[in-house]
Amino acid sequence: MIKTTIYSLALGTIILSSGAIATPVTNPTFTPQSSHTLSDTVYIAASNIDAAALEKSIFNKINNYRASQKLPKLTRNSASDNRARIHSQNMAKAKVSFGHTGFSQRVKAIGIAYRAAGENVAYNQGYNNPATIAFQGWLKSPGHLANIKGNFEKTGIGVASNSRGEIYFTQIFLR
Repeated sequence: MIKTTIYSLALGTIILSSGAIATPVTNPTFTPQSSHTLSDTVYIAASNIDAAALEKSIFNKINNYRASQKLPKLTRNSASDNRARIHSQNMAKAKVSFGHTGFSQRVKAIGIAYRAAGENVAYNQGYNNPATIAFQGWLKSPGHLANIKGNFEKTGIGVASNSRGEIYFTQIFLR
């Protein structure tokens, strides 16, 4: 039992899910394209996270990547940040399953006009660099990368963790 406990504490995990780009219509449709990746790389677990710092890190990594691809940088939108945070908190508390449950409602609740929207979510556990791990995972996934490189102007980022050390990331993209 001790061996199992030590192993489970040392195991680093990352799981990703990417939302397909959805254009709002009267009866919006959304078909998530999920990609799940499990890694057994061992890292030191972080006990306390600074969610705001992780959100800023994801934002900077995304914009630096977009700049390297000659794409315009995104601007953060506080209402989108709030909705992304709430979704990450709900996943961390197991109020909703990991993924895109409520995506259309989440985007509508932002309360700003938009022509297209997308969403990336990830969670990881046991890494000392969780934002980098989430970002690198998104870059390796065609669905996530399509959102990162998409024709979007605004973004919202939310990070939350739970007592098990799982860190959840949500990024909403809007045009």
